[in-house]
Amino acid sequence: MTALARLLIAIGTFAIAALGALGRMALFAVEALVRAARPPWYPARLLEQMALVGWFSLPVVGLTALFTGAALAQQVFVGGSRFNAESTVPAITVIAIVRELGPVLAGLMVAGRVASAMAAEIATMRVTEQIDALVTLRTDPFRYLIAPRLLASTLMLPLLVIIANIIGVLGGFLIATTRLGFNSTAYLVTTARYLEWEDTRSSLVKAAVFGFILALAGCYNGYRSSGGAAGVGRATTNAVVAAFILILLANLVITVLVFGA
Repeated sequence: MTALARLLIAIGTFAIAALGALGRMALFAVEALVRAARPPWYPARLLEQMALVGWFSLPVVGLTALFTGAALAQQVFVGGSRFNAESTVPAITVIAIVRELGPVLAGLMVAGRVASAMAAEIATMRVTEQIDALVTLRTDPFRYLIAPRLLASTLMLPLLVIIANIIGVLGGFLIATTRLGFNSTAYLVTTARYLEWEDTRSSLVKAAVFGFILALAGCYNGYRSSGGAAGVGRATTNAVVAAFILILLANLVITVLVFGA
């Protein structure tokens, strides 16, 4: 067998395995949504997860957005100065943050924090037979464990992204006005002029999709874990990797197919 044939076989095997995992995750999501549509519901669990996903993720999301916005404004200024286009800093900064960097960075940071925690918690419950105990007590694990996490992440990530966008633009504003010589009023006026509703809508749609994806990755890998403590570690790692890859893939699809016109 030639080296090219072995390479093609390896690529095909990987692609088939990836598509199979994606299909199993999709079936898991459908089952969770179908079961969640019927009572009983657990609002206390939902509020708990909303606090964990939203409130406790604010510091890391805010700091990430602040530093990214500041660095972006600096880099846009450096690049624009090569073409005598320094005045484009406010417009490019706000568009880049709202349409792309805000939702993507917030999704990745929350995925690293929340998807891993969800996977570890549910995987621990799986290997210690707590999920089996829930079934014995006639409590549906999908309604009690999975549905609140999916809904909380889908609802809270758009709010986090709105805050991240604001803080990211603030970071660019601070750098531009204190280091790059921009007038504060002119900077804010230009920012407001070039920010359109379509940019905000794109950001919120991405945020909701990313929130669902990261919760799904955490719940799926945790629920299907096995093998004791080692299985918990594998589930946590797989959840973060899957969430990152799917968020970036979804971002490309939404950007090109939905808002690419």
